[in-house]
Amino acid sequence: MAEGAGMATLGDLRRLRVEPGQAFDLRDRATQLDLPGDPSKEQIEAELAALRAQIGDIQDLLFTRRERALLVVLQGMDSAGKDSTTKAVFTGVNPLGIRAASFSVPTPQERRHDYLWRVHAQVPPLGCIGVFNRSHYEEPVIRRVHGELKNGEMKRYLRQIADFEQMLVDNGTAIVKCFLHLSFDEQRQRLQERIDNPLKNWKFDPSDLQERQYWQAYQTAYGQALQATSTEAAPWYVVPADRKPVRNLLVARLVLGALQALKPQPPARKPELAGLKVH
Repeated sequence: MAEGAGMATLGDLRRLRVEPGQAFDLRDRATQLDLPGDPSKEQIEAELAALRAQIGDIQDLLFTRRERALLVVLQGMDSAGKDSTTKAVFTGVNPLGIRAASFSVPTPQERRHDYLWRVHAQVPPLGCIGVFNRSHYEEPVIRRVHGELKNGEMKRYLRQIADFEQMLVDNGTAIVKCFLHLSFDEQRQRLQERIDNPLKNWKFDPSDLQERQYWQAYQTAYGQALQATSTEAAPWYVVPADRKPVRNLLVARLVLGALQALKPQPPARKPELAGLKVH
């Protein structure tokens, strides 16, 4: 069902999951999803607002306790909507408890370290939600697509990433990874909009057109990466991204589910404050 409408329902997010240890081909996953009842954009936005409120409430508890953290990884092709998804899902959440990081071309200093060095520095502290707009997956995928990594070297990178993520989980950071799955035609439309709309010109980079020529190679490389690194501790979810409101809603539901699984509790009352009166 390559790029057609999906069969998953909104309440069954597990169908978006890349099951650990199972055969997987990214090109078999849908880039569109029809929601039950065909809700309007306004209805979707209303539900998204409710989800944001719940995310904010749990994030407040998370920040108060400072015992666990959540890392949300947003990965995808150019124009898949990593920026706008971050804005749509986390607008209104207390900024004190949010850490967003975007990974572009490594600086000279970053190149003097291993590729995970700059990533580890951006992992959210306990009590916070961290959002990776692009991530540690850029390095192996891009290098594989452009022939800089052989298959064995790619596998080594992916083993290191899986070990890195397991270490984060073992130390209190839950991880939910969302691959925003865009179709080739939808990317064409979004890139053209960036060219035609002066307000969006700043988003356009000529290199986007060059990388678009490697579309199939990217689908293969990302598919390999998702299959190798989707674990019970840090699963991947392939989120249909052709319809922006649906994409945002699905990511919000995944984030809320991950936060609820942490079960942060309200802070314990301080016994020394019992009966204390302010005069």
